[in-house]
Amino acid sequence: MPPLLLSLIATCSPLTSSGLPFYAFCSPEKARHHANVTRDGWYDLLITETFWRDRHHFLVCHGYDLRPRYHPDWSPSWLGTNKEPAFCEDSISLQVTTCHIIDAICKKDGTAVSIKAVARDGDEVRIARYLSSSDILPHPMNHCVPIVDVLDDPFDDKMSLMVMPYLRSFDDPDFSAFGEVVDFVSQTLEGLCFLHSQGVAHRDCASANIMMDGRPLFPHGHHPVRLETSQDGVHILSPLSRIDHPVRYYFIDFGISSQFKRGESPLVLGRKGRDKETPELSSEVPYNAFKVDIFVLGNLYRKELIQKYHGLEFLEPLVRAMTTRDPAQRPTAEGAFSIFEGIRRQLNGLFLRWRLRPLDETTPERVVYDTLAVAREGIHHLNNLIG
Repeated sequence: MPPLLLSLIATCSPLTSSGLPFYAFCSPEKARHHANVTRDGWYDLLITETFWRDRHHFLVCHGYDLRPRYHPDWSPSWLGTNKEPAFCEDSISLQVTTCHIIDAICKKDGTAVSIKAVARDGDEVRIARYLSSSDILPHPMNHCVPIVDVLDDPFDDKMSLMVMPYLRSFDDPDFSAFGEVVDFVSQTLEGLCFLHSQGVAHRDCASANIMMDGRPLFPHGHHPVRLETSQDGVHILSPLSRIDHPVRYYFIDFGISSQFKRGESPLVLGRKGRDKETPELSSEVPYNAFKVDIFVLGNLYRKELIQKYHGLEFLEPLVRAMTTRDPAQRPTAEGAFSIFEGIRRQLNGLFLRWRLRPLDETTPERVVYDTLAVAREGIHHLNNLIG
C-alpha cells in the first residue's frame, strides 16, 4: 500500500483500547488462516536471518539486544490472537539487500546500533577503526561513522561483527528546503576533506554509503526496518524538518577504501564501486583514488539533487568541476569545498528556508505543500518574535 495512503488511513482511523487501529485485527476465520500459513513456514526466518539468531546469545552477552524475532525460542506473537501479522513487530524481517547488517539495542544506554558482519583482517575494519581512534574521532570535520565495538565472531574465525550507531539513508525523508541541501553538500565536502587529509580514499562514496543520524527528525524513534513507522512498526510517523532540526551526515562502508602513507602514490587498480559512470575505473590502467571520490560525490550531487529538485542550478559549477572526465582537471577535496564556499556566500539567508520542490511534484501536491510551508514559516517567525 502506498505510504501516502497508509498515512491517510492511519490519520483518519480511530484506535482501539489496545492502542492499535481497528484494521490491525481480523476475523476468527482470518486468524485461523494466519495460524495455518504460519505453521506452514510463511513467516519463518529467512536463511540469512538464522545467521543472526544463532548469534543472539553471544550478542546479548556482549551487551546488545536483538529484536524478539531473533530470539532462539521465538514464537510468533500473533498466534492465538486475532491480530494481523503485518501489525505485529516480530513479523518484520530484514531486507534481503542488507542481510549482513542487523539492528540492535545497546543494553548499557538503550541506543540503537547496527551490527555488520565483516572480514576480520580486512581493510574495512582497519580503516574504520583508525578513523574512530580517540585522537581523530572528535575532530569536527570527521564525518566517518564511529565504530562502537568490534567483536570476534563466535563461529567463524575469519569474521568480525562491527558495531556502529544506527543510521538511515541521507535522503529519507526527502529534502524539503534549500538550506537542507546546502547543509548536506557542506557536510559531505567537509567530511571528504577530512578523509583525504588522513590519507584515506573512500572509493565508493555513492548515495548508498552516505547516511545520517535521523534522531533529530524522529525524536521518539522509528522502526529500524519499516522506517516510516513507530518503533512497534504500526503507526505512520511525520518526521520533523531538517531546516529546523539539523542532522549530521556520515560516510559508511570502507570495504574498498584505500589508505596511503604520506608521500605514497595514490594510484590504484580495480573496477569495484557503485558508480559505474566513473570514467577512469580500470583493472589495467592505474588511476588516482582521491580523484575518484571527487567524481563520485559530484555525480551524487547531480543525480540525487540537481536532477530531482527545482532550483538547484547554483550547484552546477561545482558539479561540473567535480565530474569532468579528465581526473587531472578535477579539484582536490579542499578545492571543491572552496568552490562550494564561494557559491554559499552568494546565497541569501532567507532563500535557505524556501521550500524545495521535487521535479516530479504534481500541481495538487504543490498547492498542498506550499500551503504547509507557508504555515511552517509563519510559526517559525512567530516563535522567533516570542522567543
